[in-house]
Amino acid sequence: MAAQYAISGTTAKGITASVEQSVAEGGLGPGDALPPVRRLADELGVSAGTVATAYKELRRRGIVVTRGRGGTVVAQAPAVGARRPPKVPTGVRDLAGGHPDPALLPALLPPERVDPVNGSHRASPRLAGLEELAREWFARDGVPDDQVTFAHGALDCMARLLSVELKPGDAVAVEDPGFHHLLDLVPALGLRMVPVAVDDEGIGPESLRGALRAGARALVCSPRGQNPVGGCFSRARRDALLDVLGEFPEVLVVEDDHNAEVAGAASCSLATGGLARWAQVRTVSKHLGIDLRWAALACDATTMARHEGRMLLTSGWVSHVLQVTVERTMTDPAVRDLVGRAERAYAERRETLIGELSRHGIQARGASGLNVWVPVRDESAAVNGLRSRGWWVAAGARFRIAAPTAVRITTAGLEVADGARLAADFAAVLGESEATYGG
Repeated sequence: MAAQYAISGTTAKGITASVEQSVAEGGLGPGDALPPVRRLADELGVSAGTVATAYKELRRRGIVVTRGRGGTVVAQAPAVGARRPPKVPTGVRDLAGGHPDPALLPALLPPERVDPVNGSHRASPRLAGLEELAREWFARDGVPDDQVTFAHGALDCMARLLSVELKPGDAVAVEDPGFHHLLDLVPALGLRMVPVAVDDEGIGPESLRGALRAGARALVCSPRGQNPVGGCFSRARRDALLDVLGEFPEVLVVEDDHNAEVAGAASCSLATGGLARWAQVRTVSKHLGIDLRWAALACDATTMARHEGRMLLTSGWVSHVLQVTVERTMTDPAVRDLVGRAERAYAERRETLIGELSRHGIQARGASGLNVWVPVRDESAAVNGLRSRGWWVAAGARFRIAAPTAVRITTAGLEVADGARLAADFAAVLGESEATYGG
C-alpha cells in the first residue's frame, strides 16, 4: 500500500524522489516490495504511465529491481544512502568478510617527504617506476603490457570501463555466484545482469554462450581466486572460453585478477588469447593491504583511450603519494618474502577445511583464493547454527542470482588447527537442520 510505504508525488520525478528518500532513511529496506503500478497510480491519483516511468528511473539508478511476477522490490544494495557491512556479532570468529589475514600483510612504506606539486599531474599521471613494475607484473603471466594504466581499485576501474562502453539498459554477463559488490554495481550503473554459471574451473563455456546470445555486450569474470566459489581457469577451460568469445568479437571482456599474488593458482588468462576487446584489472589490497586503493589495468588500445578519457575528466590521476607507497612496498624484499608465505598459508588453510568437511561427507568448493563455498539447503539455518557455536560466515544470498543456496567461509584467517573444529561444528549444524526440517 502507498500509505504503508509513505510514497507520495504527483509526477514521475516526485514519486522517484519519494521512494529514494524512503530507501535512504530506512523506511524501505532491501527486498521490500513496492506497490504494483496500477495500485499506486490509483492511490496517488495519477496515470499508470507516470508510476511506470518513476519505477523505470528507479531501476535505471539501481535503487530497485524487477523480479517478474515477484514485482518491483528494493535492491539488496540500493545505490542510495550510506550503507555499511553487517556488524559482526560479539564473541564470534569472523569468517565472513573475505579479507586477508592481517598477520600476513606488511607494514606500509609511505614516503618520508612529499614535495609540493607545481600545477597538476594530469600531464604525467603515472610514476615511471610503478608503471614499469605494473608492466612486469602483467608480462610475467603473458598478459600483453603495451597499454597499462592505473585506477583507484578494481571496482572503480570496472565501473569506469562499463560506463564508457555501455549505455543504460545494456546487458553484462556476470559470474553466478559472483562478487557481491560487482552484482550491486552493475544495476547501479543502469545495466542488466545476465548470469553465467561457475564451477571449479571458472565460468562455463555453454553458459557463457547463452549469455552472449542473449545480448550481453560485456563479460566480467575472474581467471583465478573467483569470489566466492574459488574457481580458476585451466588451460582447457580458457581455450574453450576463447572459442566461444571468438563468435562475439565485439564483446568487451574484463578480467578481475584481484588476488593474483595469493590465489594459489597459475594464471590462465583470456587476455593472452588475442581478443579484440579486453581488459585485465589487478589490485594489491589482498596481499599488501586494503588501504592501498590502487589498481593496475592492462587492456587493448581502444579500451585504454576510453578509460583514460573518462578518468581525465573525473579524478584525473591516482595520488602520487599513494603510487610512491605502492612502489616502495612492492619492491621491498622482505615484503615479497611475506607475500610468498601468505600464498602458501592461504592454500594450506583452504585445503585443510575442504578436506575436513569432506571427512564429514560435506562437499565444498575452493580450488583457489581466500574462500570456501559450501552448498547448503537452508542458508539461514547454517549461518545461525554456526553463529551459536562461535563462527560467523556469510550467507550465499548476497552472491547469487540464480545459483543454488550455499554459504561462504573465508579461510584466510582460519588457522589449520581450527579447520577440524569448524568442520565438526558445521556437520552438527547440518544434522540439526535436517532433524528440524526433514532430510
